[in-house]
Amino acid sequence: MVEIGELSFEVDCCGEGGKLALCLHGFPENNFSWRKQLPVLADMGYKVWAPNLRGYGNSYKPAKVSDYSIEKLLNDIVDLIDASNSDEVTIIAHDWGAILAWIFASRELKPLKSLVIMNCPHPVAFKRGLNLRQLLMSWYMYFFQIPFLPEWYLGRNHAMPIRRMLERTSVNSEMFPQEVTEVYRKHAAQNGTLTAMINYYRALFRYPPKIANAVSSREKIAVPTLLIWGEQDLALSKDLALKTSEFVVDLQTKFIPNGSHWIQQDCPEKVNKLMSEFLSIN
Repeated sequence: MVEIGELSFEVDCCGEGGKLALCLHGFPENNFSWRKQLPVLADMGYKVWAPNLRGYGNSYKPAKVSDYSIEKLLNDIVDLIDASNSDEVTIIAHDWGAILAWIFASRELKPLKSLVIMNCPHPVAFKRGLNLRQLLMSWYMYFFQIPFLPEWYLGRNHAMPIRRMLERTSVNSEMFPQEVTEVYRKHAAQNGTLTAMINYYRALFRYPPKIANAVSSREKIAVPTLLIWGEQDLALSKDLALKTSEFVVDLQTKFIPNGSHWIQQDCPEKVNKLMSEFLSIN
């Protein structure tokens, strides 16, 4: 547990040294989703922190929707980096964690050595690419705005829909055996966790963040960035990944044809190879 003022964060740690690799998970996962990356990063000389973001696991779990605004989530990242006492920071992020990472890098809230993003487009690329097809793929974001019903729907049978979601939307089923998907089901079934997770989406609609449109090179993200994308993503179109190049000065995009949205778990060996090659020169 990392204590920051009145807040506390549950953090999986691996490795040591002055270089921090901060791994930010997505929805509806938790820091367990980085289990295949932590030892690889530690072997590369990183001190790896994979926190459960606010509302997840045993981390700080406030009750109000406003407590899950982008601004507060970004402040958590700043505080975690400060608490790590690191000389150099790399952020590795997926899904919701990657939304935060994109905005964090865009605003230059802390100096970053490099950035690795998995299956999440730049927020402005997402906004510009929101056509009918993508709207249908993103239906759940709008469903989550309804009070109570999403919690009931996902919480049925002790949150079994969470487990089924991962099993049905992954590509390589052997990477998602029952003992893995049960971790996420049990996590979501904890008191208050589902509401906290869904409140990320509610707060995003109610308290939208300001994001630079990156119309000039000065507004583009300057940090060397690797975007890894599983092409079998059922929530986000590949076109969004292609559009992201407009918002980053130095971007490498690597597609994995047989990977799903849950790419670092679905294809860990391929992801680790791409990540390691990129970080070794950045």
